[in-house]
Amino acid sequence: MRALRLVRDHADTAFAVFCTVAMQIEVWFAGYSAHRPLLSLLALFATVPLAFRCVYPLASYTVIWLAIFAIVNLAPGFDDQSVIFVVVFVFALYSLGANARGRQAWGAAVLVPFAITAFVTDDGDAFHWGDIVFAALIIGGPWGAGLAIRLRRDRERSLTLRTVELERDQDERARVAVMEERARIARELHDVVAHAISVVVVQARGGRKVLDSDPQASRTAFDSIERTGEQALGEMRRLLGMLRDDDDDHSRAPQPSLVRLESLADEMRASGLPVELDVEGVPNGIPPGIDVSGYRIVQEALTNVLKHAGPAVARVTVRYAPDAVEVTVADDGRGGLAGSGTGNGLLGIRERVAVVGGEIDAGPEPEGGFAVHARLPYRDDA
Repeated sequence: MRALRLVRDHADTAFAVFCTVAMQIEVWFAGYSAHRPLLSLLALFATVPLAFRCVYPLASYTVIWLAIFAIVNLAPGFDDQSVIFVVVFVFALYSLGANARGRQAWGAAVLVPFAITAFVTDDGDAFHWGDIVFAALIIGGPWGAGLAIRLRRDRERSLTLRTVELERDQDERARVAVMEERARIARELHDVVAHAISVVVVQARGGRKVLDSDPQASRTAFDSIERTGEQALGEMRRLLGMLRDDDDDHSRAPQPSLVRLESLADEMRASGLPVELDVEGVPNGIPPGIDVSGYRIVQEALTNVLKHAGPAVARVTVRYAPDAVEVTVADDGRGGLAGSGTGNGLLGIRERVAVVGGEIDAGPEPEGGFAVHARLPYRDDA
């Protein structure tokens, strides 16, 4: 591998050395004794620049062309007898087309027709169409081949860079999607844990107070604690199972949905909070994200009522409109922390509404109590 890299890095230098040695041999053994020193010097100018053909394509070709033109005029017939002369001539033209870019490419576009003209008028005769066509093929052919290869190479490089950019963009979108999914799961876990702990604390406090005077009420409270804990564990297993690709059982568990609000209301009633549920319309075509968000908003609002409203009755209203679903949770209690709007529960509700591009109105009611009203629109990006 290192040997191949070494050959690739020094290929131009090696080729230039080979052409230099070969042309010097032809100069000194071709029978041009009268001009050997000058021909040898011109041969150096015709071959050494090949080592810089990639870095300075236009300059190296110009030097090579001038040296070749001088050799042909100094020693007529040398180009017909020398094999390496033709190799250098053709390869210099090819290198010009393959490596000249920008201003150098424009310079090459001017220099090549000039070279064709010089080639045609080299013998001093007038223009002939056959000579022009022949010169265009001899000079324009290698240059055009190099140009075509350069354009193809540039296109491949551009496509490669575009592919790398697209892969980087895809990785970035995947990273953002993972972060958003983690944030969503964090919100889900917060809702589940906050709701379960609030219910457990309320039931435990009530059960302890009536433990001696009303054992049956205490048993009911403990049953509610057990039921709430089992539900919370099930929800947490489902959410954490979403992070594991090989866990299909949790992904098939029932998802939070507005159609399950009656079960949520029963759970809150068992915890000591009277809940009145009113549903208007039919949930046809509601997006899954809106469905889950609506359920979590109602759950969090009822949890806030249970924690902060004191003795109260909660009224839950769900209305399905053609372009949105509206949920309202109102109570007739004393308010408390929920009314201040600084609790994490209310902040979580506002965040859920903002994610789906909805509207929320939360605050104390004029006749007492607290109300949360959220409108969640059906959007394609929601």
